[in-house]
Amino acid sequence: MLGAAPYRACASQPDKGEKALIIGVMVDNDNYESLLPGNGGDAGGAEVAGAPSADLQREIETLKKEREDLYDRVLRKQAEFENYKKRIDREKSDFMQFASAELMKEILNALDSFELALKNASTQTGGQNMLRGFELIYKQLQDTLARFGLKAIEAKGKKFDPHFHQAVSTQPTDEAEENTVVEEMRKGYQLNGRLLRPAMVAVAAKKD
Repeated sequence: MLGAAPYRACASQPDKGEKALIIGVMVDNDNYESLLPGNGGDAGGAEVAGAPSADLQREIETLKKEREDLYDRVLRKQAEFENYKKRIDREKSDFMQFASAELMKEILNALDSFELALKNASTQTGGQNMLRGFELIYKQLQDTLARFGLKAIEAKGKKFDPHFHQAVSTQPTDEAEENTVVEEMRKGYQLNGRLLRPAMVAVAAKKD
């Protein structure tokens, strides 16, 4: 019995190699636990890692600026598109209004001929019936053209207006103020409020 005691005591004590291994494991464990937050480790380092770095912050600001620039460009493009639509609609409306301008000009030649025939018929004797017929045709043609937006420009007795009158001669006179239209050689017309052709007129000039 006494001989077994030294054997048990010897068996319960680790040798030098086991002691070194145990000590190494304990040191590693202490080092690991010291790194955990709340155990005296670098908890502040974890908080710093959670916050954006300076480079990341700059990248975020750059992306924000790019987003704002793109938004502004989209708004400008949208405004340009709206203006484009309005311009197209306006041009379409103008085309519909003035597409018949060339036709109107051709019809005016016939209207001029009617006017000339009326003047000649009025100077001939016995031509009252023919004159009346011309007047009716002329009035009908005028009414038809007026429905399509044609309007005669007032000229005789009006102040000369270069926007609507084309002076082809001057007449020295004391019976009218200077630059007053005293004679109309050819009527001028507007189509839907826009000048189609100016009136050809003679303008009063100061008599010497």
